[in-house]
Amino acid sequence: MTTTSIAVFTSDLRLRDNPVLHAAVRSADQVVPLFVVDRRVAAAGFAVPNRVAFLRDALADLDAGLRERGGRLVVRTGDAVEEIRRVAGEVGAGSVHIAGGVSGFAGRREAGLREALGSALQVHGAVLTAAEPGTVAPSGKDHYAVFTPYYRAWQGVELRRPLAAPRGVRVPSGVRSEPLTAVSALASGSPSPGLPEGGERAGRRRLTAWLRSGLGAYADRHDDLAGDATSRLSPYLHFGCLSPVELVRRARESGGPGADAFVRQLAWRDFHHQVLAARPDASHTDYRPRGDRWRSDETAVAAWKAGRTGYPLVDAGMRQLAAEGWMHNRARLLVASFLTKTLYVDWRVGARHFLDLLVDGDVANNQLNWQWVAGTGTDTRPNRVLNPLSQARRFDLDGAYVRRWVPELADIPGRQVHTPWKLPTPVSSYPPPIVDLAEAAARFHDARHGR
Repeated sequence: MTTTSIAVFTSDLRLRDNPVLHAAVRSADQVVPLFVVDRRVAAAGFAVPNRVAFLRDALADLDAGLRERGGRLVVRTGDAVEEIRRVAGEVGAGSVHIAGGVSGFAGRREAGLREALGSALQVHGAVLTAAEPGTVAPSGKDHYAVFTPYYRAWQGVELRRPLAAPRGVRVPSGVRSEPLTAVSALASGSPSPGLPEGGERAGRRRLTAWLRSGLGAYADRHDDLAGDATSRLSPYLHFGCLSPVELVRRARESGGPGADAFVRQLAWRDFHHQVLAARPDASHTDYRPRGDRWRSDETAVAAWKAGRTGYPLVDAGMRQLAAEGWMHNRARLLVASFLTKTLYVDWRVGARHFLDLLVDGDVANNQLNWQWVAGTGTDTRPNRVLNPLSQARRFDLDGAYVRRWVPELADIPGRQVHTPWKLPTPVSSYPPPIVDLAEAAARFHDARHGR
C-alpha cells in the first residue's frame, strides 16, 4: 500500500536543511509539498508588495528545485487549516509536517491543525531559528529577558547537523494546484525598485560570496554605513530560503572575529524569537511599560517617513528603505531612536512603517528591535538617545552614505554634508531640521522621568 505525507511550507522555503521536508520524504512513499496562500495574512497587513514579490520569487525557485527532483509545489488558496485538512483528506495523508512558529498567527494555525488532524500532525523545531525557542531558558523561567546571559547559554547549545536536500520527491498524481501567480493577489502596488531577488538559489549565491569575501572583515566593518559590509542575508532568513542552523555552523567553521560577530547577530535573532514565543503580546504591547504618553505629530511622522527631517543621516536611512525594502542595521537603530526618542512618537508607528516596506519584515525581530530602541523592550539602557550628528561622525564620517541616498546633498564635500543648514548658502531643495536636538532630548528626559 502506498503511503503519503504532506510537507507544509511556511517560512522555510528551501530544500536544503529543511527538517519538515526531510521528515515528510522519509516517512512516506509519496509527498505533497504544499504552500497555502492564506488571505488572512493580507488582512492582517503582513502581505505588502515587497514581501509578496520576494515570496513569489522564492516559491518559483522552490517549485523549480522540486521539479528537478521529480516533484512539484502544490499551491492552494484559502484558510491554511482548512486547506491543509482538505489536501490531507484528498490524498489520504498519514502524516502532515510543519515548522513550529512563534507568532500569534502561527500559534493559532498550529492549534487549528491539531484539532483537525490530531496525531497526524508533526511539528518540527529548529527550522526557523538555530536554537528552538524555549530550549534555552534560565532556571525557573520561560525565557531570557536580557540578551547577554541568553547568548552565553545559547553558545553552549549543540545544534543539529544540517540535512541534505532530498534526491527525489515523488508527488501523487492528480493533486490539484493553483498557479503561483495566485500569490500576487495578496498585495497591490509596486515593490521597491532595488528589491533583491528571492529564492534559495539566490540566497545561496549571496551566502557563498559573503563567506568568501565579507565574513572575515565583519567585526571591523559591520557599522560602516557607506561600506555596506553586512551580509544582507536577512530576507533569505526571514523567508527560510537559508537555514539559520547552517549559517551558524558554516560561520563557526570559518572562525575568526568576523565569524564571532556574525554569529552573535544570528543569536540576537533567536533571542527575539524566544522572547516572542514566551510573550506573544510583545508584538503590539510594551514588553516593559515606561508610562510613556507618546506625542501625536502627523507632520513630523510624514517627514520621517519621506526622509525629509532635515537630518541627513536619518533621511538617508529612510530613503534607502523606500528604494530597497531594506536598511543597514546601524541606520535602523538611528531612525528608530529619532522617531521614538527625538520626536517621542509611539514605537508602533515606526514598526508598522517598517513592516510596510521591509522585505525582511519579521514580527519577532522587527517589533522587538523597535521596542529595544524605544526603551520599552529588553534594552538594559532604556533611556539612551542616538544623536544623528554623533552617529554621523562615527559611522559616516566623510558623508558617502548620505550622498548616496540624498542626491540633493551630493555636491556638498566631506563631513559638511551632515549639517547642510550651517552652510553659507543652505541647500534650497533640502529642508531645515524639523526639531532641535537639545530641546527634544530634554523633552524625552522629562517625559521618562515624570516631570
